[in-house]
Amino acid sequence: MEPIVVTLEEARRLAVQAQRLAGPLPPATAEGVMDIFRALNCIQIDPIRAVERTQLLVLWSRLGAFDPALLDRLQQEDRTIFEAWAHCASYVLTEDYPLFAHHMTDERTGGGVWGERVRTWMEANASLRQHILERLDADGPLATSEFEDIAAVPWESTGWNAGRNVTRMLDFLYDGGTILSVGRKGNNKYWHLAERWLPVWVDKSEWAEADAVRRTAAKSLRALGIATAKQIKNHFIRSRYPGLNERLAELVENGTALPARIVGADGEPWPGEWLLHRESLSALESMRGGAWQPRTVLLSPFDNLICDRERTEQLWGFTYRIEIYVPVAKRQYGYYVLPILHGERFIGRMDSKLDRKKGVYAINALYPENEADVTPETAQAIAENVGDLARWIGAKSVVLGENIPPLWRSALANSVA
Repeated sequence: MEPIVVTLEEARRLAVQAQRLAGPLPPATAEGVMDIFRALNCIQIDPIRAVERTQLLVLWSRLGAFDPALLDRLQQEDRTIFEAWAHCASYVLTEDYPLFAHHMTDERTGGGVWGERVRTWMEANASLRQHILERLDADGPLATSEFEDIAAVPWESTGWNAGRNVTRMLDFLYDGGTILSVGRKGNNKYWHLAERWLPVWVDKSEWAEADAVRRTAAKSLRALGIATAKQIKNHFIRSRYPGLNERLAELVENGTALPARIVGADGEPWPGEWLLHRESLSALESMRGGAWQPRTVLLSPFDNLICDRERTEQLWGFTYRIEIYVPVAKRQYGYYVLPILHGERFIGRMDSKLDRKKGVYAINALYPENEADVTPETAQAIAENVGDLARWIGAKSVVLGENIPPLWRSALANSVA
């Protein structure tokens, strides 16, 4: 099969559209949220709230203003999403439970020195394990803090898990598929027995490894739009794709994945073997027919579009690093910086923070990627985005720092400051 040739601009657009960052906004309803989940497969969870928690920012970038309570409803009432380890701790679709269950029994409790250590510790603390299971059976879901620490042997570690016996036991019970994280209040996790929490419609059968990897790889490619095998491996259930090359060959054979080639701005084909999901083919044809509907969007630092930093640099030439743990004097851009996506290009980044006590949203700095991107059009689009975000996070006012290009500053001052 001859590869489908796409330009770099088209490749970027396919990726952006697959991530639901172009085109009309879906409705800000439970159905709209589920549509986003089915496109993205997973949404990372992070407690940092300099602007808003990332799981909410990722949805806001794709839905606009929505009620954050929808996320709790989908998890705690509808049970259509749950928490699992994807590329990081994430909300994932309950309908994808078999893809995660396939990896649960051997993550930390499998072979090797680590697995032996975990099993030995769990056996020594059988009373704590039984206490957790009995409490969940009687009263679940329960928060981590609601279990007694009756460990006979403390968990030893040189890190922050030292002595956190209840947390460790909960983690290991999750890794074995016995319990699930099924809710949050703030940063407090709630747990329940998997057999009690999972809806009756969930497939609980054991999948063959090849079937699980094939399905997961297809979902990863669809979420990326266009990708290499390495990028597929780094996405969704990161690095858990044994036999990936064989599974990708099968996806090509059955027509789910199509060979592709990216041609750069210089007209030269990019190296490597690229794949296009068959569902992206209609999007490509529509774009070529003039149906591209770009948006300007502020993204979470942990957004799915940029979570693979190497891919982000390759496709967009956009180098992004989180500087939360970098000393203040050594930061290049700031503590919590939101990339600015304009159509299929990154045009800048925004360092900002919300003071929730005062209700003041401070735009500390705006850094354009190129001076040519500082235009009246981008100024207006950024101002509208900042205004929408400020209202959604409950800011009473917006203040502007000194490090903002004059044209962007003027638009922001007229719109939100």
